[in-house]
Amino acid sequence: MYRVRVRSVPPVVLALRRFPNPRLTGIGAGLFAALTMFVLACVDRLLFDSSELVYGLLFLPVSALTALWVRPADLVTAPISVPIAFAVGVFPISGGSEGLGGQIMGLVTALAVHAGWLYGGTLIAGLIASVRKVRQMRGRRRYVLAQGRGGAPASERAPRAAATSAATAAATAAAAKPVRAGAGGAGGAGAVARRPQRP
Repeated sequence: MYRVRVRSVPPVVLALRRFPNPRLTGIGAGLFAALTMFVLACVDRLLFDSSELVYGLLFLPVSALTALWVRPADLVTAPISVPIAFAVGVFPISGGSEGLGGQIMGLVTALAVHAGWLYGGTLIAGLIASVRKVRQMRGRRRYVLAQGRGGAPASERAPRAAATSAATAAATAAAAKPVRAGAGGAGGAGAVARRPQRP
């Protein structure tokens, strides 16, 4: 008797399968990243006194989720939405002085200070989007090759099979017809013999 080996699925894979897997549009992914980073920045300001390390660490998983949850048609928008979300979220912890000019200067300074985290999150989003794009292209290529090996689809094969069966039946019926004696033949067989003429 043969024993069937059942492969055990790792707990990490099971946990990832239970994780939500939405498909956001490009605008939806950008809004998700921007709102999430803004809320996290507010929490960082209240609990951790605008810690740059906490904000940067929180930005990395948000970047990864943005690239994972965007739909395949809008993968190119993930590396673009992430830096915008970073700039939106860094505003509450920028620490600028009062006035519009002071706030803008504080935002620019915070972006310059957090440039390492910004590049890291953008790189993560770009890598994830690139891997998903390559997998999508490979899956499409395998599908095209499978369609080429399998021939025409069943909806196209059925009319062809019916037409072939009808042609075969007509040829069989034509071959089964009896041939009349004396009809046709080589050397003018079946022709009426001429009577000899009297002089």
